[in-house]
Amino acid sequence: MAEEPAAEIQLLRSLKVKLIEILSADADFVLQHADSRCLLSVHGYQQVKACRFPSEKVTDLLDLIIQRGPEAARGLLKLLNEHALQETFPMLCFIKDLDINTVSSGIIKRKRETPDLQEIIPSKQICKKGSCLVLEKQLMTVARTIGRSWREIGRLALEISTVKIEQIEEDNSIHVERVFAMLRYWSTCQREKATAANLHSLLSQGDWALPPESIDFLLEIK
Repeated sequence: MAEEPAAEIQLLRSLKVKLIEILSADADFVLQHADSRCLLSVHGYQQVKACRFPSEKVTDLLDLIIQRGPEAARGLLKLLNEHALQETFPMLCFIKDLDINTVSSGIIKRKRETPDLQEIIPSKQICKKGSCLVLEKQLMTVARTIGRSWREIGRLALEISTVKIEQIEEDNSIHVERVFAMLRYWSTCQREKATAANLHSLLSQGDWALPPESIDFLLEIK
């Protein structure tokens, strides 16, 4: 009979899909922090860094850490609970409820008692007049409407630093993926202020204003 995987491995596997969705907002940030804690081998680090898309980077990062065993998995879970990661990815708040230091079936039990991520993230709720946090599918729809002025929109409308925009551009070779990554980064940074209505307002002002017909869907009553 095959030996049952360690609790940390089971937990990380069970959270994999959620973590990919959350951490893809800034995959390189996570990679650098994981590397600084020696959670990856040199070859593993280069393998993840070479991935073209953020979600692919996070997927490979999680897979490699799981392959390295319980100690690496525990190290990543502790990393995700640290202030720098919690501040950058507010949706990781559910990690705080996990007893990461407990190596037993209890850690899985604690996880199962933790509310589903959809209950934690208000963006999953349906609200009126754009008052809810903007959804990723809305961000992608907006991304498809933004053209060559995306950098200007990022700097002036969304107040994203030039360094971050250059990083996003380097990490994503396809235009729509670049714009989507920029919008998702804005959403992550804004936390509870990242509403559909707020995004609509920011994209409706100044020389960079988008045509109303391309973004008014953000204000539609659901």
